Amino acid sequence: MSTHLILRERVPMATQLDRITLDPAVMGGKPCIRGLRVTVGTLLGLMATGVSRERILAAYPYLEPEDLDAALADAAWQLEEREEDLTAARRVTTALLRRP
Repeated sequence: MSTHLILRERVPMATQLDRITLDPAVMGGKPCIRGLRVTVGTLLGLMATGVSRERILAAYPYLEPEDLDAALADAAWQLEEREEDLTAARRVTTALLRRP
C-alpha cells in the first residue's frame, strides 16, 4: 500500500487573513469569519477535537473551505505575534549606554 501526500495550492496568508474580521458589535469583538457570528476560536476548537472539515462545513453551510484555512492561518499568525514593552527595553539600553 502506498501513501500519497496531497498538497493544496498555497494561498498567501494575507489573503487568508482578509477573511478574519474584528468588530466590537459582533461576538464581543472576537475574531470572526467574514463578519459572521462564527468565531475563529469555535472553528479551531472543533478542528482540535477531531471534527472533520466536512462535518464543520455541513454544520455551518454558509462557511467555505477557505474560511477554515483562514482560521488556521490566524491561529498560526497569533502564535508568532508577541507584544514587547519597548519602554522598559529602552530604559535598559539607555542605562547600559550611559555606563562608563
